[in-house]
Amino acid sequence: MRQALVSAVPPTRKVPERVAPKLGPFKTVIGEMLREDLTAPRKQRHTATRIWNRLIDEHDADVGYPSVRDYVRIRRPQIEIEAGRLAGAAIIPQEHAPGAEAEVDFGELWIDLAGVRTKAFLFVFRMSHSGKAIHRVYPTLSQEAFLEGHVTAFEELGGVPTMQIKYDNLGQAVKKVLSVGRRREENERWALFRSHYGFDAFYCEPGIDGAHEKGGVEGEVGRFRRTWLTPVPKVKSFDELNEYIRRCDARDSGRRITGRLTTVGQDWERERPRLTPLPVDGFEPGQPLSPMVDHAALVTIRQAKYSVPVSLIGRRVRAILRASEVLIFDGHRLVARHERVAVRNGQAVVLDHYLEVLKLKPGALAGSTVLAHARASGALTAEHEAFWDASRRVNGDGLGTRELIDVLLLHRHIPAAAVVAGIRAALNVGSVLAEVVAIEARRAAAADPTMTVRTDAARASTVTANVVSLTQRRLMDPLAVIAGLRADRRPAPSVAGYNELLKRRIAKTTAHETTEGAHPA
Repeated sequence: MRQALVSAVPPTRKVPERVAPKLGPFKTVIGEMLREDLTAPRKQRHTATRIWNRLIDEHDADVGYPSVRDYVRIRRPQIEIEAGRLAGAAIIPQEHAPGAEAEVDFGELWIDLAGVRTKAFLFVFRMSHSGKAIHRVYPTLSQEAFLEGHVTAFEELGGVPTMQIKYDNLGQAVKKVLSVGRRREENERWALFRSHYGFDAFYCEPGIDGAHEKGGVEGEVGRFRRTWLTPVPKVKSFDELNEYIRRCDARDSGRRITGRLTTVGQDWERERPRLTPLPVDGFEPGQPLSPMVDHAALVTIRQAKYSVPVSLIGRRVRAILRASEVLIFDGHRLVARHERVAVRNGQAVVLDHYLEVLKLKPGALAGSTVLAHARASGALTAEHEAFWDASRRVNGDGLGTRELIDVLLLHRHIPAAAVVAGIRAALNVGSVLAEVVAIEARRAAAADPTMTVRTDAARASTVTANVVSLTQRRLMDPLAVIAGLRADRRPAPSVAGYNELLKRRIAKTTAHETTEGAHPA
């Protein structure tokens, strides 16, 4: 009654402090266990249940689990404060100037690549002020991926942070962590890259203690993986996956970071003009190499083999190993472009590279590795297979295979869709001649301006095709005329003049023989 008269608001309820008299003798022991945890591995520290079990097993304690649990909940933070742990782990809010700083990190993920569950690596570049992030997925955690991710991010953002970029002590950048402060012995190629783009690197403390120094990108890796890469993506190539990720990055511009009133995209538009402009010259992120072409027209790069045109056998070529692809040059001429092989002793071969030698050895095609790869990649379509079967039935295995090879050579100059259309047209009229396919393919390409010649590196190689006279083909196969050759409306040639010449020659020969047979008087 007196309390109600004093104030209309009831006083705070008093919770009596719980007394655990049986636990008193063991509080010192519990404290020792908790102090041991300060230096123990993170995943091997005492839980309240484990402490309770040890008290029973080792000290014959007659105490209840709730008493131990409640005491551990109170005592553990006290011991960490006494050791200075909680003070060091406290998070202090930071302000980042627009365009000044960024953070970089890698994360792991799994994808179904062409039906095979494959481990991949997510590169994340995050601007500290706006939270704008660029993501890319690579098959390896290599320096090529590290540098290529930076180049892609700089180009997407349109500039470079003016102050610094924060990193873990990644092997792609750091050769050795020096004992004094934050000094690092950097990789030479990484130092060259930084010098080219003109930014400073800030390296975090080694281990878990440095994770909070770039907490923005640490959280971004998990957020992006949960939001856009769950469930496991099913893709045919890394290019397809990264195209999907570009669209995800664009959609992320509309999200809001907790505690902000503006979106990431709005903050980024204010930050973009503050970046340092990109240098005029680009930087090649790939690793330059000089492999030798073996007798199978293959070069070995990082324990994987890649095909080149057979004309380069026995020569040394120039290769650029990138994160997702391999470029091979003969001098300054691009002769091969392959998707990078991520498995040891794997192969990447292109049927087009072997067409010249297969023209001489047609019997080697049926059981070849390049044929299996062409079928698996879809380069050899059902139309090609049907043409090959029909050609072998008409011309035999050798000549039939050579006709197929002549058709495959058309891909170097004519769009693939047009060649396939030409094959269909030729088969529709019962022709199995490469020249008929060529005529129909050019007609299809002319009718559809959207068709473009494929940009394989094979097009860069010199083409030496064996083209037979159309007149000879026309005489051999009248159906070729039906397939699309223009009708010859000229009158049939006359041989009357030749008959007159023959008559004169016969008369002259007879007169000569008569003269030789006469005897002088």
